[in-house]
Amino acid sequence: MAVPVLYTPAALLAKYDVPSPRYTSYPTVPYWDESPLTQERWMLHVQQAFRKTNTSKGISLYLHLPFCEKLCTYCGCNKRITKNHAVEEPYMKALLEEWDQYVATFEEKPRIAEMHLGGGTPTFFSAENLKQLLEAILVKAEVTPDAEFSVEVHPNATNAAQLQVLYDLGFRRLSVGIQDFDPYVQLVINRIQTFEQTKETFDTARAIGYTSINGDIIYGLPHQTANSIRHTIEKVKELRPERIAFYSYAHVPWKSKGQRRYSEADLPEAAEKRALYELGRNLLEEAGYMEIGLDHFSLPDDDLYIAAQSGNLHRNFMGYTARHTELLIGLGASSISDTGTAFMQNIKEVEAYEAAVATGNLPLLKGHELTEEDLLIRKHILNLMCRLTTNWTEEDLPYFVDALIRLQPLEEDGLVDYSRNHIQVLEAGRPFLRNIAMCLDARLWADKPTTPVFSRSV
Repeated sequence: MAVPVLYTPAALLAKYDVPSPRYTSYPTVPYWDESPLTQERWMLHVQQAFRKTNTSKGISLYLHLPFCEKLCTYCGCNKRITKNHAVEEPYMKALLEEWDQYVATFEEKPRIAEMHLGGGTPTFFSAENLKQLLEAILVKAEVTPDAEFSVEVHPNATNAAQLQVLYDLGFRRLSVGIQDFDPYVQLVINRIQTFEQTKETFDTARAIGYTSINGDIIYGLPHQTANSIRHTIEKVKELRPERIAFYSYAHVPWKSKGQRRYSEADLPEAAEKRALYELGRNLLEEAGYMEIGLDHFSLPDDDLYIAAQSGNLHRNFMGYTARHTELLIGLGASSISDTGTAFMQNIKEVEAYEAAVATGNLPLLKGHELTEEDLLIRKHILNLMCRLTTNWTEEDLPYFVDALIRLQPLEEDGLVDYSRNHIQVLEAGRPFLRNIAMCLDARLWADKPTTPVFSRSV
């Protein structure tokens, strides 16, 4: 039975298509306090979180491997474009020295419950170097019995030897960049990637033993059409990934200069862009995928869907995850760490990051200690992003009086239902989840940006 196609009215899209955060954190990075969080103070937060949950839950690691051989112009990530693979070893050395600095402060071996390699292109690194890097990380830690290790891969830069090394070290999840299979769209975004190349990565990974593959698709790319979305998803259905991230293209040319290769005239208008998403969503649901949170889908037997149904879905800087550890340590240039009570971002530029680590100090750029109000608002924004609903006590109501006033137009438009202690996102409100969460964002409303900071919500 076909899933009914539901289209969001153009008037609502025009009304709510405003710059807004994606809320992988609260406060969002532009609103972190200007006063520096010292290394000593930061490590107090790290140690507190470590002692609290290392034994019971373990910790999470994120390793940022920023190198790519070619620039994909749509990409807003922190990356370094180079064909010089001599950069691998000094960067690995810095990563391991940074990890050693954290480990030296722990009173017991860290227990790794989750590890993710992101980029850039993690498989820029050779199989031998991936093995050397990860073995050196893991030798100073224990791995929890149910640990989840995942890695982002580009089919044009991934081979069987790399996948085998990662599998042997405990990796069972892949996130494969697809974006769009239309040749013209690929040409414009400088990412020529055939279906056959992508299928080879899927087939190789499954033959090795990987149990979960995520496929990344982007809607709203330059010159993308309904036909290219339909074609892409038909091909993705042949690959049958367990999870799909169907991301909105974020046009941030002030941040990512590669996006200046095309103009806003080449991008779909808000209503057209949303129609691309709704077309894709319906095709995915017809194929048996379930919509989760913001822009994510999974098969109903996948851990992500089970976590969403049980109320255990979590969202952090790595996106949606089926588990939550108190401590997330980010290693590498631009990586962000989270202790639950504080955030910290590393220096972004590769050489400056390496130089900072070489001094024997952590390569810290910018941090934020969460206030009592931050912690409360973070909890409820996270509930909305993961569970589409949240409730607070009468005691906490004063923190949300202004938010309830800001929600009134959204209620009148049929996007939310709320009371003095409760918010429920309605089905019509799912396209505007970022707008709804933004109503709770006290820091943003207290200091609205005057220059471009965030991508648009639609």
